[in-house]
Amino acid sequence: MGEQIKFQLREDDIPWTWQNGAADLPGMAPILDPATAAPLKRDDLARTMPQQLVDQELSTAPEFEIPEAVREIYRQWRPTPMFRARRLEKALGTPARIYYKYEGVAPTGSFKPNSAVPQVYYNKLAGRQRLVVETGAGQWGSAIAFAAALFDMTAKVYMVKVSYQQKPYRRSIMEAFGTECTPSPSSETAAGRAVLAENPDHPGSLGVAKSEALQAVFADGSSGYARGSALNHVCAHQSVIGQEAIKQMDLADDYPDIVIGCAGGGSNLAGLSLPFLREKQRTGKDVRLIAAEPVACPTLTQGRIAYDYADTRQLTPLFRTHTLGHRFIPPAVHAGGLRAHNIAPLVSRAVEDGLMEAVALRQTECFQAGVMFARSEGIVPAPESTHAVRAAVDEALRCREEGVAKTILFGLSGHGNFDMAAYEQYFAGRLRDDTLSAEALASGLASIPQLAAV
Repeated sequence: MGEQIKFQLREDDIPWTWQNGAADLPGMAPILDPATAAPLKRDDLARTMPQQLVDQELSTAPEFEIPEAVREIYRQWRPTPMFRARRLEKALGTPARIYYKYEGVAPTGSFKPNSAVPQVYYNKLAGRQRLVVETGAGQWGSAIAFAAALFDMTAKVYMVKVSYQQKPYRRSIMEAFGTECTPSPSSETAAGRAVLAENPDHPGSLGVAKSEALQAVFADGSSGYARGSALNHVCAHQSVIGQEAIKQMDLADDYPDIVIGCAGGGSNLAGLSLPFLREKQRTGKDVRLIAAEPVACPTLTQGRIAYDYADTRQLTPLFRTHTLGHRFIPPAVHAGGLRAHNIAPLVSRAVEDGLMEAVALRQTECFQAGVMFARSEGIVPAPESTHAVRAAVDEALRCREEGVAKTILFGLSGHGNFDMAAYEQYFAGRLRDDTLSAEALASGLASIPQLAAV
């Protein structure tokens, strides 16, 4: 009874379509042109996106067909396994049944290639020769590097400086695939130079790195841009996770009462949870959806719902979403992929409508749960993933206290094999809970554009 149980689908079970969450959350607010406050035109989005991705971004169709060239590459790691964590259940002494969908089997160790492969594919079809992107902890950068190599393209990545320093092997992976990686803020772009002029010791943020990547793309007509999270089409690409998980729950002859994902930009969370929301709407099967974010970057729990930029230097359109303000600078927590000032509008809408809950968790308690998980299940979670682990552990302990046997499914979005410096600090007692000061929060919120705020 203490053994781990694996639920593995066949290759034919790889989804044939991506699910579009915008079809399940009608009335989504339009993307706005910051100059006019009018809905953005297709041509404006096409400045940085191939036409196919523009179509997906603006569509309310329930699904999009996955191109065979993309599905063929997916076969390298998909379907990903789902496990029942019997050993973790035993360690917790809980009557809860705990399952986890494991995306760390992907070539770069996280869920990110699910969207990197199609985005690179569509850019290749559009005649782009090079991609320029930003990355937080390096998962998106390494996924783009992997996909670019497969499609015979080159890539350049601006990596948030604090993560560039904390995670040297992630940048080495990018270099192994032939991609150049630069710490951000850098002196290479006007955006980076402006940030450094204000604060030479700026730790970097996804907003700053995004500004640098966009400026580099605008300056080079042969380059394309690929967004690592938040946008509707990225969330759709990640829906392969949840679609497979629903089939795997059938194999387990079970169904989750609770689905949990870590929350940064939101695509991993949306990819796992929104297919279950569609299932709830279709069949009436009840399920709680929980977003687990860091206390140090509490976008959903302390952010405002407003129109805001996705980058620090105001180069993007305006998106209506939970935001801490585009000039918010999050503390240097090791979960670099969760240091986003705003989140996917789809996730934001689900929380706003009461279809999803949000919890904010501290770094040390997440690592404590991650170590417990590693010692029970044999996988070291990425720092981002430990937030989902912590939330799942908390729910399982609540089941123990209440004597209720609920089914919990969480997304293990990636392994932590390239994050061992963080674990080293945790074991040495040097890992701290970075607190978010009232001043930093107020400063970030003050940067939300008042003209378009809602």
